[in-house]
Amino acid sequence: MTPAAHPSQHAPELRAAARHLGRRRFLTVTGAAAALAFAVNLPAAGTAAAAELDARRITDDPFTLGVASGDPLPGSVLLWTRLAPQPYQPDGGLPAQRVTVHWELAHDADFRRIVRRGTTPAHPEFSHTVHVEVPHLPADRVFFYRFRAGTWLSPTGRTRTAPLPGTRPTALTLGAVSCQAYADGYYTAYRHLAEEDVDVVFHLGDYLYEYAVNATGNDRKYTDRTLPSHYNRETVTLEDYRLRYALFKSDPDLMAAHAAHPFVVTWDDHETENNYADDTPEDGGSSEEFLLRRASAYRAYWENQPLRRPQLPTGSDMRLYRRLHWGRLAQFDVLDTRQYRSDQAYGDGWQYPGPESEDPARTLTGATQERWLIDGWHASRALWNVVPQQVTFSRRYNTTATPSKVSMDSWDGYPASRERVLAGAEAAGVENLMVLTGDVHVHYAFDIKRDFDDPGSRTVGTEIVTTSITSGRDGADRPGNWATYLAANPHMKFYNGRRGYVTVTLGRQAARADFKTVPYVTRPGAPVTTAASFITEAGTPGLKPA
Repeated sequence: MTPAAHPSQHAPELRAAARHLGRRRFLTVTGAAAALAFAVNLPAAGTAAAAELDARRITDDPFTLGVASGDPLPGSVLLWTRLAPQPYQPDGGLPAQRVTVHWELAHDADFRRIVRRGTTPAHPEFSHTVHVEVPHLPADRVFFYRFRAGTWLSPTGRTRTAPLPGTRPTALTLGAVSCQAYADGYYTAYRHLAEEDVDVVFHLGDYLYEYAVNATGNDRKYTDRTLPSHYNRETVTLEDYRLRYALFKSDPDLMAAHAAHPFVVTWDDHETENNYADDTPEDGGSSEEFLLRRASAYRAYWENQPLRRPQLPTGSDMRLYRRLHWGRLAQFDVLDTRQYRSDQAYGDGWQYPGPESEDPARTLTGATQERWLIDGWHASRALWNVVPQQVTFSRRYNTTATPSKVSMDSWDGYPASRERVLAGAEAAGVENLMVLTGDVHVHYAFDIKRDFDDPGSRTVGTEIVTTSITSGRDGADRPGNWATYLAANPHMKFYNGRRGYVTVTLGRQAARADFKTVPYVTRPGAPVTTAASFITEAGTPGLKPA
């Protein structure tokens, strides 16, 4: 179903506001905030207008979607939960009243040594989600947390703070994940990731998919439950997106991974719509209509992710790109390559490069984010400069012929943008560049070349591409194009088409990437295997088998 098939489901007030405001004013803070307030009945000036519900009247467990934490800072953690006794209902099973939620942070999982505790309101205007920023904490420490609403106690989560600026940690281990189409299979990889000893997990996009999910969960083939019919349509409205997050986040394996590790999230396209670019929808329809959908998608994303206050969207805008540090070991520049990009050249898909795609004015990041990235490199004191982002950065030919087609949706479709970024890294003296990528549902390992047109060009960094959690179903170790891709792209050092995730350990001397795979996702219970491991030495870019 396309968005045009049921546009009237957007709140009439929001549609009217958008028509009168027009695109330019709709994108301003004042216009967007006013328009979205019409859609979700936000209380004036952000005050709590709704009456309060006595939490003791909640008769069913409200913590059906688990707990999460995110964006660890040296002195602060961000804690998340959502109250939803009936998660598959539009209201989550709660009336339109705010609920007081108690939270605790402790040094130990038994909560005998409490560090902080407090209360926070869960507002119906934010779908009874809770975002608690706990400040003034000791750096580089592990903590445990939980929530209480009435007589109900949430699962326990584990999180941590980052090391202090200027310190020199010896190591950091991260997990990298992406692309979790609920309809394509079970989240078994998340269960294995929950048991890994990692400090933080980077989600590189496609946390949500907008496509319909049928009564049996498509490839999950449920026989013990029937999903409500409102999931069997494409997400367009705010209610649609909220309900879809409830479905995805109700998965026990995903909940286990969130409870075990803090997440740093960024989106790709499916959190809103496949292959959109800025205000241009996939089908090339009305920008004004699409911005209504984007505003709804962005709001639901913030509500349902462990994100801090600066990421709260205003209308159809949301500042998602941001910078995190791990002492002087690593700087993480988290990118957003959807919200500001030029429309895909030549109608998108795999096309031959040409004047349209090679136009120097084209951008994948937008000029402001691009400057922010390069300026951050100039100021960086980190040993490793890591860029968690969405789409394949390195060149990827799909044939050995000359010329060869490339993906117009990836950095190959924006070569001038990629060149500016590589030149910026060079000018900033970045020696240990690592790009983390999702999107393509396969594992890749690339050497990043300074000039991809010259096979003998200097290697200036490493790109680690993680496969999907489920998207693409079971996959294969060697997809049909495996030999062609390796022959056509000599800087590609590894390619595997199974589902799974990657762990990366950043050390003072080298970084190690371990590509984890599961043999199937269309039924539960798959074991996990390390399909390959690579090392890149600090100061000497280039991947070597471990």
